[in-house]
Amino acid sequence: MTERPPRETGWRVDPGGWVDRHGDYLFRFALARLRQPEVAEDLVQETFLAALSAKERFAARSSERTWLVGILKHKLVDHLRRKSREQPVSDFAATDKAVEDLFDERGHWRRKPGEWDAGPGATVEREEFWAALARCLGKLPGRLADAFTLREVEELESHDVCKALDVSATNLGVMLHRARLRLWRCLDVNWFGNEESRK
Repeated sequence: MTERPPRETGWRVDPGGWVDRHGDYLFRFALARLRQPEVAEDLVQETFLAALSAKERFAARSSERTWLVGILKHKLVDHLRRKSREQPVSDFAATDKAVEDLFDERGHWRRKPGEWDAGPGATVEREEFWAALARCLGKLPGRLADAFTLREVEELESHDVCKALDVSATNLGVMLHRARLRLWRCLDVNWFGNEESRK
């Protein structure tokens, strides 16, 4: 359903229609980043509650949905911060055999990443790609997925991600490197259909 654009003057938010107009979109947005339906539902509810208490301050400089997504993004970052404090650092410290197998003993690719048939811009816009990416993110260890989500999806600055996850810049670099390689390998099989990556 298309969202009604805000009028320039005299427009007020309509909390009674939020769930119908934005609930599914916000849930999909949260789920793609968290990979946990129950947590995504909770954060969407928290978003609606926070928006309800702040509705008088909504100035209609953006659409209602954009405003709600902004609140949800803050809830997501807060959740990932809390979660990261409870997870062990071993997610990025342990040897990653799947990643190491991508390179030979001199550090060169055993098989270089393939080309995107339709070009990255066209492919990224397809819902199926985002669904495949969400599935691949779900296969990453929690801290690696959180690091990738905060840095690459939410586009936080590296120092903010380090603070959120309580890691050094060096550790974040290692985490992001491993996350990207594992995601590439997963997408190579599950999106591009490259059987060589299964071996």
